[in-house]
Amino acid sequence: MENLAQPQLNSHNKEEYPPMHTAEHILNATMVKMFGCPRSSNAHIERKKSKCDYRLAAAPTDEQISEIERRVNGIIEQHLPVTVEFMEREKAAAIASLSKLPDDASQTIRIVRVGDYDTCACIGAHVSDTGEIGSFKIISSDFTPPAEGEETGTWRVRFRLIDR
Repeated sequence: MENLAQPQLNSHNKEEYPPMHTAEHILNATMVKMFGCPRSSNAHIERKKSKCDYRLAAAPTDEQISEIERRVNGIIEQHLPVTVEFMEREKAAAIASLSKLPDDASQTIRIVRVGDYDTCACIGAHVSDTGEIGSFKIISSDFTPPAEGEETGTWRVRFRLIDR
């Protein structure tokens, strides 16, 4: 058994902006809760603006996009704690999807929780409280319809944070 007191994680090749990266976690949880889709299939997280792709049957309506923004901002405004816990892979798999882990991921998994709203395996940088994020704003989106024989297309959403 690995020593959980001194976990050895896979190397990380990104330097995320913690407020934006934490906002991505909240957006992912919101999309899963609203649409029953998986977490983003592709994400590009940057300080000024970011984008995520979601597999959906149809593009969200303007009303749904407004609701996504409202829900994400509602979680941010709750000042939820963002915590990190290290655990064995088997225990982590019971509470979070490990599908995006690399094949050579260690047996010790780092789980990041945003209050009780989101739980995710992640080795990135995060804020310690959602109140540090600022306001979440969707700035644009587009939808690529499903290919013939496919059930889902790709909804790409671009967003930014606004200081409060």
